[in-house]
Amino acid sequence: MPDQNDADQDPPDQTVSDRIWTIPNALSALRLLLVPTFLWLILTHHDGWALGTLMVSGITDYLDGWLARRWDQVSRVGQLLDPLADRLFIISTVFGLAVRGIIPWWLVALVIGRDVLVSFTIPALASRGYGPLPVHFLGKAATFNLLYAFPLLLLADGTGTLAATARPIAWAFVWWGLGLYWWAAWLYLRQARELIRAAPGNQPMTGPV
Repeated sequence: MPDQNDADQDPPDQTVSDRIWTIPNALSALRLLLVPTFLWLILTHHDGWALGTLMVSGITDYLDGWLARRWDQVSRVGQLLDPLADRLFIISTVFGLAVRGIIPWWLVALVIGRDVLVSFTIPALASRGYGPLPVHFLGKAATFNLLYAFPLLLLADGTGTLAATARPIAWAFVWWGLGLYWWAAWLYLRQARELIRAAPGNQPMTGPV
């Protein structure tokens, strides 16, 4: 993928460290801990608390990246924890919503299938000495849309004016997010293919991490 210097990438002078104990990493770890909590809340129909948990997740998702850049605490651990927390929140949410009958199971298959497909690039790149691919801005936009769709879907699961208003907005976010999610997957696969082809045989080489 030729757009290595897109706005979603760290600036060229941004130092990526091997530090583990940083506030941004702690925020990402907190989001990981919130995943099973959120899943339990949504499965037990504690929708108010589930919405609150999603809000906390969204705030920490913004803060961990912003603080990491502002305090020069961008780390390899954080680059792994942040997208992992996003993926687990998305997977747990679509699973819980499907169990509740709010969304169809084929939508769950599309979301999880995309992540499974992209995950196959990790061992292939690792065999050439590359780390996981950087998160593309389309991937971030897709995650943004999906994470906004979920609380709206919960609000739409009911009757009345609020539910009727939230329903079309929620599904608009779902379709936009799903489209961008798969578009980003295609870009990841294309970039992985180009990197693998550029590697001289099975000789490991240093690549993006």
